[in-house]
Amino acid sequence: MEQRRDSLAAGVRKDDVYYFKHPAYILSYASCVGKKEGEGPLGHCFDVVGKDDHFGQETWEQAEKVMVQTSLQGAVQKVRLDPGEVGCVLGGDLLNQCVSTSFAVRDFHSRFFGLYGACSTMAESLILGSVLISSGLEGKVLCTASSHFCSAERQYRLPLQYGGQRTPTAQWTATASGSVLLTANGNGRVAVTRAMAGRIYDPGVTDAANMGAAMAQAAFETLRGYFATTQEDPGSYDLIVTGDLAAVGRDIVLELAKEEGIDFKGKYTDCGLLLFDREAQDVHAGASGCGCSAAVLCGYILPEMERGNLRRVLFCGTGALLSPLTTSQGESIPGICHLVCLEVM
Repeated sequence: MEQRRDSLAAGVRKDDVYYFKHPAYILSYASCVGKKEGEGPLGHCFDVVGKDDHFGQETWEQAEKVMVQTSLQGAVQKVRLDPGEVGCVLGGDLLNQCVSTSFAVRDFHSRFFGLYGACSTMAESLILGSVLISSGLEGKVLCTASSHFCSAERQYRLPLQYGGQRTPTAQWTATASGSVLLTANGNGRVAVTRAMAGRIYDPGVTDAANMGAAMAQAAFETLRGYFATTQEDPGSYDLIVTGDLAAVGRDIVLELAKEEGIDFKGKYTDCGLLLFDREAQDVHAGASGCGCSAAVLCGYILPEMERGNLRRVLFCGTGALLSPLTTSQGESIPGICHLVCLEVM
């Protein structure tokens, strides 16, 4: 019992920032995306690109399940692990009851934490997974998140056959999944060294087609709080990336930062702007969905860190906490942003 208490003294919290005394190392990662994502600027970065968005299945929900399975299996296969060697899986998606993730994990026979943070889910899973690793309670943890354009459209908006018009502020839900395998030892080159749990901010946006504006304040508040607590500034990092505010939310964050005298020094961007070519692929404001930031992390950011092109990165998952029911009832859309500090060790 005394040994377990010692292992739990694995970090400290200052304000909302967690400092991990024993970092969680990223042992491997994998990504799986749809055809449209494969045609974007990062298409060559992903492990698996579907020939179409069905992935050989009869329904969109089943297709999303296969994407999650593919990224989870890819992460463990890269390091020749059996799924049974993974202590637990943490993750979620956009669907009711997180069915895409839970159905994918049921064949892993691992302990499972189903999470819902909307587009912040990947960052949320990394924070909680790192806590489990740093405390010594788990030795290996899989963190995952996914979304599918067609399943999300059916649940949140209108059937695709309806052919509804999209407003300029609308974002395109990514058909994508990303999975990260965390471990307690230093075999991985990249580690989660700090994290910041987000607070909910509600700027009063009620338009479900303008989620970037709904989430932007939460992203800015998290970043401002992080820099104030750590006594650092954006110049301390090679990349600061949110996901997924796209063009509208990104611009609001930059405006808020300018008002507060925070200079991002050209190091800030958003996963929703990296995944697609906005002009050529007609995605309006950019990408969204749990799978967007997860796939960009696993397909682009982590490989760049392993190559040494990026050494310190702030990965900030942003989520719009709405449902079709609350939107139809006229409720506003609260936003949240969870921050993860990734460093090359």
